[in-house]
Amino acid sequence: MDTQHDNALAHALAAIPGPVPPSGVIHIVIPHTNRFTVVGNHLAQHAGLSLVAIGIGVHIQSLPAGSEISIKTLAARFPEGEVKIASALRELEAHGYLRRTRVRLAKGRVATRTVFCNQPGAVLRGGVVPGAPGAPVVGAAVRNPAPAPALVREHLRVPEPDPARVREPGPARVPEHIRVREPEPTAVAGARPAPVRLPAPTAPKQPRRPLPHPHALTPERRQAASALPADLRRHAVELVLSEEAVEELVPGVAAWLERDATTDAIRHALTADLPKPLKHPARLLRHRLTALLPPPLPGVHDLTAPRRAPVTPFQTCDGCERAFRSHEPGHCRDCRAPYGEAA
Repeated sequence: MDTQHDNALAHALAAIPGPVPPSGVIHIVIPHTNRFTVVGNHLAQHAGLSLVAIGIGVHIQSLPAGSEISIKTLAARFPEGEVKIASALRELEAHGYLRRTRVRLAKGRVATRTVFCNQPGAVLRGGVVPGAPGAPVVGAAVRNPAPAPALVREHLRVPEPDPARVREPGPARVPEHIRVREPEPTAVAGARPAPVRLPAPTAPKQPRRPLPHPHALTPERRQAASALPADLRRHAVELVLSEEAVEELVPGVAAWLERDATTDAIRHALTADLPKPLKHPARLLRHRLTALLPPPLPGVHDLTAPRRAPVTPFQTCDGCERAFRSHEPGHCRDCRAPYGEAA
């Protein structure tokens, strides 16, 4: 099977017209007949967008109108997290590909309306006129639209603007017909206006605690503190650190060693219950060395039990045989006067 696959690839390369480049990518172009999306190079090769933003932009452009493209929906579809997807959507919004507006619905509800433009440069230059042939078509909000025929998709393509008619780009301004207008609230007799909900204030971010440092960093302790983080990859394959990261963790490990923590105890604290997947091993080790720092070991005198106060023993009175407290035998307080004993 491998030989047939190699032969097929060789035949496909031989069928490429023109000379084959000596290095770099080689394209084998097969025309699409169904299920394809036209994506401009201004998006696929955008110099100001990250690779995640370009991929999400192409994915959104390939979806039918009415599809859900919230951050949680995209995070459930792709392995990237919500933070990275939200940053990519902000990049697309900053370059004009995406526009998100909050509109007020009936009964005071607020919803987010998302508009994606496949050619923001043409809209900003005024190269597209609404109602003219080749103008962009805004799809209806349907959940499962039927695929458009190939002939219809050909008529819906937006033509490239004529270079002779392109004016100098002015300030970034979206035309009036592209802007999303907020719907006017329906007037109801006796109804109170909907309360405006203000965003909840976010708590200030706590500053990161500094890495602990030892009081005295001897050469022997520095060597042990440098060898322990570098050896963690033998016990957990996720903890592969660079030389720079190992040098940054040396003061924290030395602080643990200064407090008489054994190497086995430090290794167990750093490798136990690792998250899956582990994206930043050096940052995790720095947090554990700071948050789980043990206190210094107590001295021998700190562990001794406190002494109890001396207790005066009981004695039996020689006269009335009552019990009383005294260090020496004798008579009680009532019997001392007749016998003339000193208090």
